[in-house]
Amino acid sequence: MSSNGVSSTRSHRPRRRFGQNFLHDPGVIRRIVAAIDPGAGDLMVEIGPGKGALSRPLLAHLRHLHVVELDRDLAAALRQGPLAERMTVHEGDALRFDVASLASGPGTVRVVGNLPYNISSPLLFHVLEQLHAIRDLHFMLQREVVERMAAAPGGRIFGRLSVMVQARCQVEMLFRVAAGAFRPAPEVESAVVRLTPRPEPPRPELLSALGLVTTRAFAQRRKTLRNSLKGVVDAAAVQAIGLDPGARPETLSSEDFLRLARQHLETRAGVDKTCG
Repeated sequence: MSSNGVSSTRSHRPRRRFGQNFLHDPGVIRRIVAAIDPGAGDLMVEIGPGKGALSRPLLAHLRHLHVVELDRDLAAALRQGPLAERMTVHEGDALRFDVASLASGPGTVRVVGNLPYNISSPLLFHVLEQLHAIRDLHFMLQREVVERMAAAPGGRIFGRLSVMVQARCQVEMLFRVAAGAFRPAPEVESAVVRLTPRPEPPRPELLSALGLVTTRAFAQRRKTLRNSLKGVVDAAAVQAIGLDPGARPETLSSEDFLRLARQHLETRAGVDKTCG
């Protein structure tokens, strides 16, 4: 999704290939800015500013704002707009943008944005790979995606996305946003989510193992851990860390999956040592 509001972009037609749905509801914009609570000295990056509907109220609080915009026409309009002196426009694909390159130290960058539905998951994980530089993230996403990210164990929507995000961040679904808040209106509801990095997020090799474990576990949700994790973490190893090999994946917590991932790494290390 993108934002709306710079006068020189009023004639801009939304481009489907960029997933452009422009936010225009003033009440929703106020709620988003209140949730972000920007401070004057914050180092903030907005992904997909579009026409600038969120950029303007953010800059009412900030001294400077970085924005990442793929659409060259919108990027040019932002550079020529009334806020240009306090805005750095990075024209290009957010999937390739190095958020961490802007950091003044660990955990100093605040990231906000209305993410295009067509690339929301890969863009989300691209940014999450740079968590060492990030203080917090506030995103507008498809409501169902946010609900899955924030889901608790035991429900049908708790799955791989829930675990992979919750292992890295505390997830708070803040509020829903109706389709009518955008032009053109999308076919689904949106929601605003806050992600706060955990003090000690998993190291890369543990995240890789977690990805493998969750992929296998949730590929066929009706299978028990004993069957779905065969060859990754065997039943005896599952039991050794206090989990039931007969349990189904949706009954485990994100921390349980991290324990399984650690067990997989330890087992693999033991096998490699034996082979060596």
